[in-house]
Amino acid sequence: MRQVPGGIPELAPRVTGRVRRAVAGDWGGVRAAERRTVVAEALLCALTAAFGLVPLALVPPERPALAVLEALWAVLLVPARRGRPVAAVLGASVLLVGDNVWTLAVVPLVVLSATRRIAPPRRAWQVVGVACAVVGILTVVRALVGSGSGSESLPLALAGNAVSVVLLLVLPALAGTLLGRRRPLVSLLRERNAYLEQTRTLTAVAARMEERNRIAGEMHDLLGHRLSLISVHAGALELAAARKAPPLVGQAELLRTTAGTAMEELREILGVLRHADLTDETGGGSGGGGDRGTRADITDLVTESRRTGGTIELDWSVDDSAEVDVRTRQAIHRVVREGLTNVLKHASGAPTRVEVRDTGKGIEVSVTNEAPRTADHSGGGNHSGLAGLHERISLLGGTFEAGVPLNGGFRVAAWLPAHGDRPVPVLPVASVQNPGPGGARAPLSDEVLTWPRVLGSGCVALLVVLPTVGFLVVLLTLAALK
Repeated sequence: MRQVPGGIPELAPRVTGRVRRAVAGDWGGVRAAERRTVVAEALLCALTAAFGLVPLALVPPERPALAVLEALWAVLLVPARRGRPVAAVLGASVLLVGDNVWTLAVVPLVVLSATRRIAPPRRAWQVVGVACAVVGILTVVRALVGSGSGSESLPLALAGNAVSVVLLLVLPALAGTLLGRRRPLVSLLRERNAYLEQTRTLTAVAARMEERNRIAGEMHDLLGHRLSLISVHAGALELAAARKAPPLVGQAELLRTTAGTAMEELREILGVLRHADLTDETGGGSGGGGDRGTRADITDLVTESRRTGGTIELDWSVDDSAEVDVRTRQAIHRVVREGLTNVLKHASGAPTRVEVRDTGKGIEVSVTNEAPRTADHSGGGNHSGLAGLHERISLLGGTFEAGVPLNGGFRVAAWLPAHGDRPVPVLPVASVQNPGPGGARAPLSDEVLTWPRVLGSGCVALLVVLPTVGFLVVLLTLAALK
């Protein structure tokens, strides 16, 4: 017998291949899904099986085998609603004409979840229309096949299933499409909010850079000129002291070198203001910042302070081969320099001890001076240096303290992370802008921005499915009372 092209012998391998590819795709989706999703789906399938099979033992149906198959079919529809929502809606229509009334509780949940994932909504309603047609065809076939066996008449069966279609298919599909249309809106609003936040951040950064450039220009014009004059006059004073007052040569040289160091540090600060944030200092700029915070650097600071006549001891217990973050070394330098500067201003000549030691989890640095031996008045100050030091160390994730110990004097101490493991927190945009009536407020989060729309869609969807819930309660109660 001649085979017709495209007949059953040729069609079977094609169908088998499509089924295999579909199964392979579904299995790949399961393997790629999150563990939490897989566990949740497994629990839903188990609950569906229990809800569809356990009542059959208490209230045996007329056709137990068919009822068990319907329960297993409902279990298959639960995971299918994610990967194949169209097939899930069409498969749920079969349960409406079955004998297992307990599986009807799964139908609206499957339809609602599946129609949320079908886009556009017009296609979802086309699928629902096909499902309603399937219910009508199955109802007619069942009524005709079962005529004369005590089953209900065709008009009554059509009327009953029509009510079931409206309450278990149409209304859940309406709620699902409402929630499905909300998804792209929420995504759009989140993208828009992220764009606005990024724009606000870039605007704040630009404004901050402009202000810092202005400050850098003012500092260069005013302080740079004054420091240059001090350095020139200090050099002339050193030459004159070498000829007429040799004992003062050391003090004149200290004045000249200090002015030169101040000029280098001013250039470094100007570079930081113009090109990098305080939290992004790497020490690689001008002025040799990369060597700061090392043992040699701290020793030089202590040596310079000793030349002013003070008694200063250095206790360095950090291994020179230890890997210390560059920002941490910068902070060590600033703490020691600020502490020694305070000693020179407020307790000149007082015995001072500088300690830098490794605690295993970080670096602890302190500058402690005893009470001054003479009652010389303090050089004054507004504690701005300590405030700036506290801010710097807080940005690095460390702790800072400054105060009077029990035996008098003054102590400046800080703990710093050695390796910079803790990320440097970035100040929010609102903190660098004026939060008052004339300032800009931080943008609302995406949850707050979309919350009214979430409430609106959720409330409408809830109102739509309320008749479905009531119908299921009445239907399952009557089934349990039989």
